[in-house]
Amino acid sequence: MIKTIIRLLFVCAALILAGNAYGQEVQIELGPDEIGLNETFTIKVTLSDDKIKSYDQFPEIPGFQKQGISQSSSMNIINGRMSSSNSIIQYYKPSRKGQFTLGNFSILINGESYASAGKRITVTDAVSSQASGGDVFDPFADFFGRNAEEPEYIELEDDAFFSVSVDKDEVFAGEGFTVNIAFYMSEQNQAPFQFYEPGRQLDAILKRIKPGNAWEENFNITNIEPQVVDLNGKRWQKFKVYEATFFPFSEGKIEIPRVPWEMIKYRVAKNPTFFGANRQEDFKTFYSSAKTITVKPLPPHPLKNEVSVGVYQLRENISTLEVETGKGFNYNFGINGVGNINSIAEPKRLPGPNLNTYDPNVRQQINRGYGRVSGIKEYNYFVTLNEAGEYNLKDYFNWIYFDPVRAVYDTLRPEAKIIVSGESKVNQALSAQRLGGLYDRISTENNQFSNEKYKYYFTTAINLLLLGAVILLSVLIIRKK
Repeated sequence: MIKTIIRLLFVCAALILAGNAYGQEVQIELGPDEIGLNETFTIKVTLSDDKIKSYDQFPEIPGFQKQGISQSSSMNIINGRMSSSNSIIQYYKPSRKGQFTLGNFSILINGESYASAGKRITVTDAVSSQASGGDVFDPFADFFGRNAEEPEYIELEDDAFFSVSVDKDEVFAGEGFTVNIAFYMSEQNQAPFQFYEPGRQLDAILKRIKPGNAWEENFNITNIEPQVVDLNGKRWQKFKVYEATFFPFSEGKIEIPRVPWEMIKYRVAKNPTFFGANRQEDFKTFYSSAKTITVKPLPPHPLKNEVSVGVYQLRENISTLEVETGKGFNYNFGINGVGNINSIAEPKRLPGPNLNTYDPNVRQQINRGYGRVSGIKEYNYFVTLNEAGEYNLKDYFNWIYFDPVRAVYDTLRPEAKIIVSGESKVNQALSAQRLGGLYDRISTENNQFSNEKYKYYFTTAINLLLLGAVILLSVLIIRKK
């Protein structure tokens, strides 16, 4: 029993020690108290035995400008035990001589906050870069990081650009044009880039470029994935951040202004080392070109302000082509094509004898992809015919639209022909209709003529009573005086 308790205590102690050994250990190192005007001050954050997955913004220092961020890592093996450390270094360049104070600050590393007391920094005249005499050369200083000399970073030429593009410069009112926002890097590009807060930047851009008088169909891009494209005989990696099709409501001009896009561009060490900081974080802003889309009015037509605009076809479905009088069937009028599917209105029901319909059931499907919006909108009717004969449904339904490719108005008409057999159901259909209101009371009301003279006597009596009341009131007033 005692041995079991001892073993249990030993295991618990081992777990506690292991937890402490693998806990996150962060050290914040501040630069020297005194630097020259041509030197840099640094704040270095070192995390032991773990990777730096996320970190907060470093503090601002009065009289200094941030010069970029570099990262480094190191590994040591002592007595067979391996340890590692990862560091982030923020560089600051003084803007003038004097004494400056770095106040208390805290920084988030991997979601946990760590504080520093800050310090007072003195900036003196520029110092000479010549080393003082008497220094002893240490061949292992670079390997173990004992040389504090700041590495020299250079900026590589980049082969990249930012674009806000449209697939059409001229459209009709109601016709769609697609906006594409993307960052491009050629396959020969050597400069290292990383996206910087793309969601925040995109929100600011969309506030500037979205037209206010247009319907938007957003393609809902959630992940920025590279796509290889060919432009002018050159292969590029395209990183698409936004795509949408807009359908303008009226004619005019839509202006898309020149907008900025900021990327993290790393400067690389001129003489890279195995354990040193081989790149430094910097920023570069790219700008798109301005665009103008001309929206033309539709040609004259009585339904100019009502028709849908797009390239459409009719896709009809019918449950049967032969039916008996009075028995119904289902007819589906489907409008399929490229355009603003949401704006497709119900087909026009033409007046005609012997055919009855009810309000249709509506179903639509919208597809957003390949730079366009397409889909189908279906109107499902229940139809009854009361007289035998042959019926062409084109005499009862049609749908008018404007085709922007051919620049003409067109009409979709059914091709189905229904053969109806059986006795006439016209009278039966009329008797089955509910007229409602006054007609519902015909069978229950008395058909005898009523005497309306009582209304005359009643009105006369009311008038006499009112006259007597006025006379009585007048007499009371005179006597009181």
